[in-house]
Amino acid sequence: MAVTTDIRLDTPTPADAAALDAMAEASWRDTFARFYKPEDLDAFIDENFGADGRLTRDLANPAIVWQVARAGDAIVGYAKMVTPTLEQAHPTDAQLSQLYIASDWHGRGAAQALMDWSIAHARSRGAPALLLTVFEENHRAIAFYGKYGFVHVGDYAFPVGRQIDRDLVMRLAL
Repeated sequence: MAVTTDIRLDTPTPADAAALDAMAEASWRDTFARFYKPEDLDAFIDENFGADGRLTRDLANPAIVWQVARAGDAIVGYAKMVTPTLEQAHPTDAQLSQLYIASDWHGRGAAQALMDWSIAHARSRGAPALLLTVFEENHRAIAFYGKYGFVHVGDYAFPVGRQIDRDLVMRLAL
């Protein structure tokens, strides 16, 4: 698919919660559902998505900085910056908690726009590095982050229901 310039970035509001949540859940299912038993998948979806899910709660948290990519009126991706929690992080580092793109927008510029915003945001607050985690089986994302210069600096145990995945902790020196 061709890169498009029809993407605009902005900060989501509570009115965006349902659309953001629906896009995020669909993206997560498209990317990861095949790796899990139904009961683990259901537990993760129930905890993270829906009106009472973590994503909607996080949207209301003023300590979390969001940016959404829109094409027309549709949310086609988002980036979510959080206070660093990874053991590999220095307190002044920045942490990109999630960068999700709707499946039909892969390769069309939304991920690049959101990553560029994430790096600029981290730099604007003086962070010496930007850290993130990525599932070890998400080869497309690992390659994408590698193109930006992120390097693997450790591992992170990520629970999905009762299954514990190995996520790679990746770091970009700013």
